[in-house]
Amino acid sequence: MAHEIFRWLGDEALLQGLARDFSTITLLIVIAVSNLVLSKGADWMIDGVVRLALRTGLPRIVIGATIVSLGTTMPEAVVSVMAAWMGNPGLALGNGVGSIIADTGLIFGLACVLGSMPMNRFILNRTGWVQVGAATLLVVISLILLVTTKGQPVLGRWVGFLFLFLLAGYMYITYVWAKQAVPTEGENQGDPSSAGLGISFLLIVGGLFLVVLGARVVIPCASEIAHRMGVPEDVIAATMVAFGTSLPELITAVSAIRKGHPEIAVGNVVGADVLNCLFVVGAAAAARPLEIPPNFFTFHFPAMLIILFSFRIFIAVNKDGWFKRGQGAWLLGIYLVYVVTQYTLNIGSTHG
Repeated sequence: MAHEIFRWLGDEALLQGLARDFSTITLLIVIAVSNLVLSKGADWMIDGVVRLALRTGLPRIVIGATIVSLGTTMPEAVVSVMAAWMGNPGLALGNGVGSIIADTGLIFGLACVLGSMPMNRFILNRTGWVQVGAATLLVVISLILLVTTKGQPVLGRWVGFLFLFLLAGYMYITYVWAKQAVPTEGENQGDPSSAGLGISFLLIVGGLFLVVLGARVVIPCASEIAHRMGVPEDVIAATMVAFGTSLPELITAVSAIRKGHPEIAVGNVVGADVLNCLFVVGAAAAARPLEIPPNFFTFHFPAMLIILFSFRIFIAVNKDGWFKRGQGAWLLGIYLVYVVTQYTLNIGSTHG
């Protein structure tokens, strides 16, 4: 039984052949179900690490700024690493960049339009700069490679390991910042005795399995749909698949707002953006060098930077400590233009 499961997970030709036999409607249903599995797996992982943090006494702000974001970006990481191994650089890189655009433009923009979003100065004045800096570093390295490389530029393994090294530094410095933070008034850490280590590890392992399973199914289905529609893989990655794997961030944002803690949603989006760049793109590039299609320089990278620098400007101008609905509408509008433009003009073509 276990052998059969690993065969289905590991045999790429088997999965691609199965995807080709499905109708397009069936493939869309499979992708939707797989994305739900991804989200549930990430949700289990978050529950597990929260219980583990509660048991070990780790400050709650560390959970939101690092562990929760790590859990919600795990689907993007698994999808991108698998796509890199499968030789789909557009899918791997497009998923990481597209998830940043979806998290900030769609999820935060929509949340800001629907309700008042507070600015946690402690998180945004620190992690927010890492958010913009990591994305800018990715674009700068890509531009340098474009200028210095004959032919199509490639994000080599050295870039992947550099990003993973910076990720480790980010996780550590965020922990240091969290220890320096002033606890929120009335914050209740909960009863450590209610969070068993066995249950915590079971949730983490079970969630990880669901994430891997869901991601393994999404990739061949998305590739097959892209082939049938004549739409390049990076367009699918930057929109449908990226949105699907961003569902954990969306669920986190909705839950945080519903429970009266919208600041958690803000911190999670910022942290997820950092991890999408350093963790998702870094892990994929470390697994296998990623070619950078020309359209990333003319379309995807500019869209990502416009959204992130807009977010950075909003932080600077909002002296009253709240994001405005108009600012959320701006971010959401950019995301909608980004998506509609790709499908109407086919800008996602990897041939430029």
